[in-house]
Amino acid sequence: MAAKTDLKKTLDSYRARRGEFRVLEVPPLPYLMVDGHGDPNAGGEYADALAALYPVAYKLKFASKSEGHDYVVPPLEALWWAEDMDAFTRARDKSQWDWTAMIMTPDWITAEMFDEAVARVGAKDRPASLSKVRLETLVEGTCVQTLHIGPYDDEGPVLAEMHDRFIPDQGLRLTGRHHEIYLGDPRRVEPAKLRTILRQPVLRA
Repeated sequence: MAAKTDLKKTLDSYRARRGEFRVLEVPPLPYLMVDGHGDPNAGGEYADALAALYPVAYKLKFASKSEGHDYVVPPLEALWWAEDMDAFTRARDKSQWDWTAMIMTPDWITAEMFDEAVARVGAKDRPASLSKVRLETLVEGTCVQTLHIGPYDDEGPVLAEMHDRFIPDQGLRLTGRHHEIYLGDPRRVEPAKLRTILRQPVLRA
C-alpha cells in the first residue's frame, strides 16, 4: 500500500517556531477557497464557508484515494485583510475584516476532479455556500512567518512586532494579505494551546 501523503510534513511552508520570525519562499499552491466579510464569530457566513469547504475537501481526498493516491486533508487556513490593517494589529475590529477561508489541495487534483466533487456534495443536503467554493492557485512568494501559541485574540502584539519591527528591519515591506494556518482545532483544544502559523507576504523595500 502506498504511503499517505501529509503536506504538513513535506512542505517547508508549514514550518514555524514560536518567538522566531522567518523569511521564506512559498511556492504557488492550490487551494479550495471561499470569500467572505465580517466577524467570523458572528453570523453564519464564515460557518457556511467551512460547511462548504470541508465536504468538497473530503470528496477530493476519497476520489484521489480511489485512484491510489491517498493524503491527509490539510488544515484550515485563511487570508485576512481590511482597508485599515490596524484592524488586525491594534483595534482587532473584526467587523471590518474581509477573509478567504481555504484548504490546500495536492497538486495532482485536477479541475475535473474538483467539478465532480462539488457535484457530489451538491447532490444531497447542498451547503448554502457551495456555489462560492473555487479551486485557485495562491501565489505569495517571499513571506515572513512565525508560530503563535494561544488564543486568536492574543495575536495582535505578535503581528505588530512582525509588521512594525521585523519586516522593516529586514529591508522589507508588506504586500498581499495576512495569512493564518490553523494547526489546532478550537473545538478540541483549549485556547491557551492553539497553534497558529502567522504569515505575511513581503517585498524588498
